[in-house]
Amino acid sequence: MPHTLSASAPSSAPTVDELLDFARRTAADPDVVGRLPLDPEGRTWLRLQGPGGSEAWLIGWPPGAETGWHDHGGSRGAFVTATGELAEQSVSVPLPGAGWLSLELATDVDRVRSLSPGQGRAFGPHHVHQVVNASDNHHAISVHAYYPPLPLMRRYSRRGQVLRLELVERPEEW
Repeated sequence: MPHTLSASAPSSAPTVDELLDFARRTAADPDVVGRLPLDPEGRTWLRLQGPGGSEAWLIGWPPGAETGWHDHGGSRGAFVTATGELAEQSVSVPLPGAGWLSLELATDVDRVRSLSPGQGRAFGPHHVHQVVNASDNHHAISVHAYYPPLPLMRRYSRRGQVLRLELVERPEEW
């Protein structure tokens, strides 16, 4: 059964700073983090009650686990590493709106971050990234929050500087 973490609901939609603050506080709570069952082969997750109606997750990453390139369907969000270390690759470029299937990225748009426990980042609605636990032998755990709740996720393949839309997933498919 998902754990519900009480969060003070803002009077309006939560900002990315509020999402990041929630993720940091939750990642620092050993009682919440300790409730996540870990699987040696696959990612695990536990739904949390995020602030202001946001969607929030506690995610376990076995060694070598990764998300692949994806976006969050126009939602803004934040995530923070609770244990272990995660690497994030993202593209720092405004992407066109709907209707594109393939995009050639300019050089020097890639950003890489290494996120140790307590470190995280917030992002806007046009963020495309992939997250990886590059460890060969240690799990990582992270906290994620999105607002509005994820309407969909678009998954991409990437070859060099070409980003190609491969799949659109709806919440009922997760």
